[in-house]
Amino acid sequence: MASPPSFRSSAGRSLAETGLGPEPLGPGPLEPESPRPKAAVGETTEQIAEDVAAVGRLGIVPTLLQVLCESTGLGFAAVARVSDTSWTACAVYDSVGFGLRPGSQLSLHTTLCMESREARAPIVIDHASEDPQYRDHATPKLYKIESYASFPIVLAGGNYFGNLCAIDPRPARIGEPWVRAMFERFAALIATQLEEERRHEETHSALMSERAVGESREQSIAILGHDLRNPLAVVSACATLLKRRAVDPGSAKLADQMLRNVDRMSGLIGNTLDFAKGRLGGGLSLDLQWTEGLAAAIDEIAAAARLSHPGRRIESNVVVDRAARCDVARIQQIASNLVDNAIAHGWADGLVAINAQCLQECFELSVWNQGDPIPPESIGKIFEPFWRQDSGRAHDGLGLGLHICALIAKAHGGLISVSSSRDRGTLFVARIPIAGPPD
Repeated sequence: MASPPSFRSSAGRSLAETGLGPEPLGPGPLEPESPRPKAAVGETTEQIAEDVAAVGRLGIVPTLLQVLCESTGLGFAAVARVSDTSWTACAVYDSVGFGLRPGSQLSLHTTLCMESREARAPIVIDHASEDPQYRDHATPKLYKIESYASFPIVLAGGNYFGNLCAIDPRPARIGEPWVRAMFERFAALIATQLEEERRHEETHSALMSERAVGESREQSIAILGHDLRNPLAVVSACATLLKRRAVDPGSAKLADQMLRNVDRMSGLIGNTLDFAKGRLGGGLSLDLQWTEGLAAAIDEIAAAARLSHPGRRIESNVVVDRAARCDVARIQQIASNLVDNAIAHGWADGLVAINAQCLQECFELSVWNQGDPIPPESIGKIFEPFWRQDSGRAHDGLGLGLHICALIAKAHGGLISVSSSRDRGTLFVARIPIAGPPD
């Protein structure tokens, strides 16, 4: 199989080998033939680095860049931080050997993103060498590219963050309406996610201060209820459309990955909304119904976990032979949060076991995993909000999952407990009265 094409300068070297290629972010000597971009007025190198890190924390961005390239045939896509004086790569998908990495910089005046920023408008080129406007332009000639797209990423209040851009040395039909619409929606989604990332940091700090708790509650509900769910629905629709139109297994697999990310992000939003509502004093809302479908509900969570983590050992033993008065969706939420926690903190080759049964007066759900034990001094904190076990590994989430489990169990008139040791593993047990909480 032929290797993907790489970008070359007129001297035959890759851009990463020339002064026109990426430069690492940070202080260093200026090079006359390719001066290092400086931070804009009122902007520091540290602030640029913080923005690069903020994009890096958006787990959906790599998937969006891959979708753009898979859908259009372009070989390189990036989210770039673009100021008055600098162009900095924040996230990169590169299948053509361009050589950029997050934090790398290009000379701003050699990019078309500068023109897009000045005009506050996208630039789309299908075939640069035949385009009346760009066939003599310096940028396509310099980087030996034929197809190019750059869409502004504009934050609330009109603050310009940068560009969602993609290039390829071959011509491509990227000026079609559906392609432009996809770029525009993805750029808007990235802007929304960046705003939420900034708000989350502010809200998280505020929640740690008792004096700011009241204000942050209402802000959290407004932000999560509107600013996140609407753009997430756009991603879900795009992924569904991509899966429907997929002509090869790779594209279908990519669409499935996007949909799983959407489900995971929806769960994070739901956890945070539940937390905010609980803090407002109204408590969690329950839809209590007599049901005989608890077994199927727990089996559904177990099956979803196996599908999302095909390399993990996940076993289930569900024996529920009686009806129970409960909120089935909330019970599934407990199961899902406990399983996610077991997978995140258990050993990669260890077993995760899900068990459910009916005792005399209660429904019992337990999730067990093999892994490093929870330290004794942390057992009492495990169900506190925003608390996460320091395992030396990075895990997604806000530290709310177990807290929400405890709130759901309490709302049902039940409780949840945990035990953990190296010999016996870690076991979470939720016990819910079969008759439900008193009316």
